[in-house]
Amino acid sequence: MNVNNKTILVTGGGNGMGRELVLLLLKKGARVAALDVREDYLNETKSLAGANANRLSLHVVNITDKSAVENLPQQIINTHGQIDGIINNAGIIQPFVKVNDLDYASIERVVNINFYGLLYMTKSFLPHLLKRPEAHIVNISSMGGFLPVPGQSIYGATKAAVKLLTEGLRSELLDTNVRVTLIFPGAIGTNIANNSGLKMPSVSKEQEEKFKPLPATKAAEMIVEGMEKNKYRVMVGSDSRFMDFLYRLSPKFAAEFIYKKMKDLLKNN
Repeated sequence: MNVNNKTILVTGGGNGMGRELVLLLLKKGARVAALDVREDYLNETKSLAGANANRLSLHVVNITDKSAVENLPQQIINTHGQIDGIINNAGIIQPFVKVNDLDYASIERVVNINFYGLLYMTKSFLPHLLKRPEAHIVNISSMGGFLPVPGQSIYGATKAAVKLLTEGLRSELLDTNVRVTLIFPGAIGTNIANNSGLKMPSVSKEQEEKFKPLPATKAAEMIVEGMEKNKYRVMVGSDSRFMDFLYRLSPKFAAEFIYKKMKDLLKNN
């Protein structure tokens, strides 16, 4: 689906990869509804949009609030006249600790934002998307959604749930006008830790070299390209592509490979 002259909604549009998605969609001629829980972040995105800001609407919403999400479609239709696509980008990571040391409040927060928030968005907007001549849903999972990452086991479980939900949804919609794309980012250069309310463990220069993130601008380009080309799934970053290959080849080896790369971070926490 070509995004030019389409109305696309982006969750987590106030910062990081979500902000880059908003700005890129605007550059490509789309009308964009940006959602975020932080109004100040959204205002920063709008200021960066420059002359394209006239095609941008801002919506301060907590996607874990089901009633608030259910009221969104009509608000956006009132503003833009239509809804042609949604990019479910909003998400957080968990505190970088083992499951045994993770409190239930942290677990529930991650599950509510990463899974239920995405589900509420999808359920609320899908009836409207089905009425359009063509429409698209982009759901962002994670490399951690197909590969176990020690210290992020609950986060990974939510992203694995997003993976299977999205794959099932795509199959259910094959005979409709709505297309679905699943995204697996690896390490992306964003402030996801800060936005998750977390302080990441300290790392050495050697560890930093192991985990060079892909710039968020490049990630956004790959995601929008996947949407426009109606790709089934998009591996964002060389690390995601490599680990996808390795995990298919030998799940046990891949899991232990990641453990060896990550174990020092767990020790430092």
